[in-house]
Amino acid sequence: MEATVSRLLVVDDEPNVLFSLQESLKSDTLEVFTARTAKEGIELAQRQRPDAVILDVRLPDMSGLDAFDRIRQIDARLPVIVITAFAATETAIQAMKRGAFEYLLKPLDLGVLRTVLAKAFEQNRLTHVRALLADEEEPEDVAVDRIVGRSPAMQEVYKEIGRAASQDVTVLILGESGTGKELVARAIYQHGLRSDRPFLAINCAAIPETLLEAELFGHERGAFTGADRRRIGKFEQADGGTIFLDEIGDMSPATQAKMLRILQDGRFERLGSSNTIQANVRLIAATNRDLDSMIADDRFRQDLFYRLNVFTISLPPLRERRIDIPIMVEHLVKLFNRELGKQVRTIAPEAMRLLETREWPGNVRELQATIKYALVHATGDILTLDCLPPALRADAASPQIISETSPEPELLGVARLVRSLIQSGDNDLYQKVIAAVDRAVLKEVLNSVRGNQFRASELLGISRNTLRSKIRAAKLAIEKQVWSEFDQEGQ
Repeated sequence: MEATVSRLLVVDDEPNVLFSLQESLKSDTLEVFTARTAKEGIELAQRQRPDAVILDVRLPDMSGLDAFDRIRQIDARLPVIVITAFAATETAIQAMKRGAFEYLLKPLDLGVLRTVLAKAFEQNRLTHVRALLADEEEPEDVAVDRIVGRSPAMQEVYKEIGRAASQDVTVLILGESGTGKELVARAIYQHGLRSDRPFLAINCAAIPETLLEAELFGHERGAFTGADRRRIGKFEQADGGTIFLDEIGDMSPATQAKMLRILQDGRFERLGSSNTIQANVRLIAATNRDLDSMIADDRFRQDLFYRLNVFTISLPPLRERRIDIPIMVEHLVKLFNRELGKQVRTIAPEAMRLLETREWPGNVRELQATIKYALVHATGDILTLDCLPPALRADAASPQIISETSPEPELLGVARLVRSLIQSGDNDLYQKVIAAVDRAVLKEVLNSVRGNQFRASELLGISRNTLRSKIRAAKLAIEKQVWSEFDQEGQ
């Protein structure tokens, strides 16, 4: 199996720097090209189409800024890492303002450089590898980061992606952990009006609260302990492009206030500066949190929520689109066959049945891990029940699998919920099960009538007031807001 090879272009007029970087960085998975002049580097960027560029700011035939602009004309999304021997050089700062991925000081720390390069290659992948393909396409580059599914629920998601992509508006993506929120954000970007501009993804939960504001908006030298130089933030870097903020519900109140301002007028200040900066950035945000309850608890700003909630896409959990599981398993088997050098061609019926009936609390991410585990343990060309993780095999040995005495297939989800509540020692089972069934029924009916509550109440055989009461009880407030425009015809 051939590993994916990344391409790196290094442009520097010092032969020892070029030799050192080429020898230190090249590997079976990284091909390194070098150039000693700006002209040669621009030609190589055009011919070799690298995945990232390391560019010195002082070159013999052209300024670093001019070289940067010429390279970005070839591909405006290409990550360019600027390097310089001059800590206070204005050229490096200007390059960052124009969208350089990072700038580093010479002599280069190889550990730091490798970390930055890994992020740059990932950034390049996010912008160039398509997250959503047309139905008729069967790509040679089977990728784990691709939206897969043909269920009615996913067809609605695809329609929403198309609607959001065609309009340059803020988008809020809601869904449980592991449902593919970043993939949807990438699909919106790739089909959107700014697809030829940079796309930067930031996980708000992965960055310490004290550093997130500096990461997003930048800082001046001396703004806080450790701020030894000016840093350009992501919003300044992505000017003209798109920023994806994952887990925005984890953002601190102070950062929320700054976010509100940038959504209102595109303005912000770097930490430690009073100078206002203007940035034209499209924002796509995502969270697995219940923002309504966070607003009620004063943990999330209501005015920020209104600014984010211009266009909302709600992703269904995997348990609500089980029809997609076989096609997803087929896709993942192909992917991991290549990655692991396996030749699995099919999956045993009893193994597939178990996968189809599992609740999948970790959603698509959990399914990916399960299939990879299964292929690692597969010894032949058929993925059998014995290949699956022990926890799933234990489920297979229990009465939860379909049998002659099991409920009808369409009621299996209800039966599993009841068993789960019994095993967890919960009380009030009846109310909890009825609430879960109500929510599922309401979502299906309201989706089928595009939110027309008049039509929905007719189908359900209940009054409008009862329907609205059930919507509130089922915590469908977000869906209700989206549907309200369609409800007018029923008034």
